[in-house]
Amino acid sequence: MANIFIIPTPIGNLGDFTFRSKDVLEKVDKIFAEDTRTTKKLLSHYSIKTPIFSYHQHNEHHVVDIIISEIIEKDIKIALVSDAGTPGISDPGFLLINKAKQNKIPVSCLPGATSLIPALVQSGFPTDEFSFYGFLPHKKGRKGKLLKIINNPHTLVLFESPHRLLKLLSELKENLHETRRINISREISKIHEENINGTAEELLLHFQNKKVKGEIVLVIDKLPKKIK
Repeated sequence: MANIFIIPTPIGNLGDFTFRSKDVLEKVDKIFAEDTRTTKKLLSHYSIKTPIFSYHQHNEHHVVDIIISEIIEKDIKIALVSDAGTPGISDPGFLLINKAKQNKIPVSCLPGATSLIPALVQSGFPTDEFSFYGFLPHKKGRKGKLLKIINNPHTLVLFESPHRLLKLLSELKENLHETRRINISREISKIHEENINGTAEELLLHFQNKKVKGEIVLVIDKLPKKIK
């Protein structure tokens, strides 16, 4: 049985939490969370009383060895959760899992909520080959990374924050082939979920006069054969 459980948490609707995830969180010795305030709301909703501790990008390098040592010395079981979705996907998790593997500590990642796959599937673009890039760099290396990405012939998946969406769409309008289509999924599983498809120019017009909220998954159609 695993000593470390990677637990996906709902990206919006609390009903997306699985029975197995609840069961594991109740049975582990400790829960490590990206933001304990956010996770406490989930734990309270499901009446989970397990002790909770912080594990995020600003402290993970300081606490990861302590966690690993405690698991080895005391043979405890822990769970890692992020604010929403699956830890390790553009969220803290890689370092702990990597250290666990180095120390031969069993790790189990439960299936569950993620924004990546729903956004990809509902885009209507080919899913047989796709490339995921997470968030683009904010400044340094951004343009070079974006140009490299859009020359990939596969369906492309990116994450973006609401306050940088217009910047990204402007960059895509400038650099992407004008007929290549984009699908934007926003607020997935929430009340104001939006799923919209169009060219970079069309989407820029749609979003530039409205206040954009929620995390965004942007899916770009694969390159048409005639412009490869």
